[in-house]
Amino acid sequence: MVPGTCGYESNVSSFANASFGLKFEDINQDFLAFLPIQGSKVLDAGCGVGQNAAALCELGYKVDAVEPLAAFLDKAKVRYEGMPIVWLEDSLPDLKLLDTKEHVYDFILLDGVWHHLSHHERKRCIRRLYELLSLNGVCAISLRNGPAGVGTHVFPTSCEELLNLARETGFKTIFQAQNQPSKMPNKQDVIWSRVALRK
Repeated sequence: MVPGTCGYESNVSSFANASFGLKFEDINQDFLAFLPIQGSKVLDAGCGVGQNAAALCELGYKVDAVEPLAAFLDKAKVRYEGMPIVWLEDSLPDLKLLDTKEHVYDFILLDGVWHHLSHHERKRCIRRLYELLSLNGVCAISLRNGPAGVGTHVFPTSCEELLNLARETGFKTIFQAQNQPSKMPNKQDVIWSRVALRK
């Protein structure tokens, strides 16, 4: 089992119901300006039950969605049956199923998964994301801080750490916002930051 999925496996239905109620344009409002032209290839890395992947598909993108927890993928496949999304059971930081000869993306989204990676894993992850992006492609990452929720394998996040890793890798930071309140109810102790990086 991937450590970052700890806690989720016993709360699949409740997490799925909460996730299905989230609107992509609300949760990822800060990133909308960085979406590529329609028809571009995008990756939802750590897609959970697939609500972001489905929204991106509806916006006209070719979507690959990666998730390590099979129970979440099962939920996604049922709910979004018939949508031309490639669902892959794989995990950060290495995304081993993605061959860079075949899988190059114009936009990569990591929504609410960065806090499940340790510092060492983040260093590996940022390099892998750089490899998977096309030139001028954008990687959009949301950073969660606060008490553990359903997912219990968590680490503190900071924009400073991410921006340092990004700079070392060759990314240019094109957007950052810090200390944003959670958009989910009853999460007063959770704050978010959002960062967009361009290759």
